[in-house]
Amino acid sequence: MCRLLLIKSEKDFFIESYLKSFSEIAKNSKEYQGHGWGFAYLEKGSWKIYRNIKPVWEEDFSKFSEIKTKELLAHARSAFRDEGIVVENNMPFQEKERIFIFNGQLKGVKISEEGRIGAEKIFNFINRFDKGNLFEAVEKAVEIIKKRTAYIKAMNFIISDKEKVYLVSFFNEDESYFRMHKKEGEVLIICSEPLSEISGWEKIENNTIQELK
Repeated sequence: MCRLLLIKSEKDFFIESYLKSFSEIAKNSKEYQGHGWGFAYLEKGSWKIYRNIKPVWEEDFSKFSEIKTKELLAHARSAFRDEGIVVENNMPFQEKERIFIFNGQLKGVKISEEGRIGAEKIFNFINRFDKGNLFEAVEKAVEIIKKRTAYIKAMNFIISDKEKVYLVSFFNEDESYFRMHKKEGEVLIICSEPLSEISGWEKIENNTIQELK
């Protein structure tokens, strides 16, 4: 299972320090998070995406030292059964204006959808229901996935469409690992675990769907 990070700010911020802190979370996780990583950030209104098959803690973050943005999403991957370890399977995934990152494990999912891995199938499944209101699409897709899945160990994901952030957090076991955390204010931060140098974190309620600006 993976680690997730989103940062959305009213003002530009440098991404390097946040990525370094995120890498420490991944490195020290009780689950191995070394099957590659990636991040997306906004630059002049467009998403830019970086992916690397190496573990995030082996990255040279100095090459990102000049990057500033108002929004950042990062993902460190723990591949199910150590399978499909290729950079193309690394998140974030993108569909037009939307960026998607996922953490969880579902067993016996009976939905028909295209995608290289389960997370991409879920993302495509959500997009199928979008008729102009992404929050309603997320709600509908999650409801169907729950009904058509034999067992959901956890299903946490974040979607950003540049304007808003859509957060889903649901788990049936291992709260200490799957519980998401959030800090709101001028800077919105959502992460699998609190970044140690930042205070004021709030635990995100289980079985929740949120729309955040």
